[in-house]
Amino acid sequence: MAGMLGYCGFLCDICPAYEKNIKSDADQKKLSDKWFFYFGFEIPPEKVSCVGCKNKGYHPDEGCPVRPCAIEKGVQNCAYCDEFGCDKLRTRMDFIDNYVKDIEKVPEEDYKLYIEPYLGKKRLLEIRKKSV
Repeated sequence: MAGMLGYCGFLCDICPAYEKNIKSDADQKKLSDKWFFYFGFEIPPEKVSCVGCKNKGYHPDEGCPVRPCAIEKGVQNCAYCDEFGCDKLRTRMDFIDNYVKDIEKVPEEDYKLYIEPYLGKKRLLEIRKKSV
């Protein structure tokens, strides 16, 4: 699987908050606005930047339950965990389903930028299917 896969299956390298994808303050502002629009998250633009969950540094989702658990268990990602599908992971695996009710109505450009990076459930299930 190509890309910088986070523990929960999110693709960090295509996430618009990934620090290498942010080119300006305007990028941070737009993402802050889109996260609020699609997910109801109120993150100030200046806090919209992330090093990727497998790297040390700033992560805007400081309350993520998945990252510390995966680090503690020493798994490459949650697909390899014996407790796959646990409550901690479900907060991220069902992320899009919980927030975006009319996904087919999301404009293609927004889907690619603000939805696709967070389709972790699909990615993790593919990994599990291949590793069995």
